[in-house]
Amino acid sequence: MLQGIHHAAIICSDYEKSKQFYTTILGLTVIAENYRAERNSYKLDLALPNGNQIELFSFPNNPPRPSYPEARGLRHLAFTVESIDNFTLHLQNSGVEVEAIRTDEYTGKRYTFFSDPDNLPLELYEA
Repeated sequence: MLQGIHHAAIICSDYEKSKQFYTTILGLTVIAENYRAERNSYKLDLALPNGNQIELFSFPNNPPRPSYPEARGLRHLAFTVESIDNFTLHLQNSGVEVEAIRTDEYTGKRYTFFSDPDNLPLELYEA
């Protein structure tokens, strides 16, 4: 039986820029950072406070992911936050554009979207 999601893997175009975004702006903790010379690639394991992880990869000459209009496949990655207002303000103060906060018509919870440096859609969902 499945017990949960262990990690999501993200391939970035600018490793240092994405590393800074996910660690400094989003506040994820570095578990391990490895350079794989045979692939000319970094693999950065990042932890969220609840134990879930994100793997950040760099690969040379990787093609862009179609996001807009929405493409088939993974639509976005959503993070739970205690206060959507506080985290949205933090993102905006860090120079990240954030969409207007909306309310989920089915759950009554508030949410919003923003993007990482490669325009990967990310969501904040209020606990």
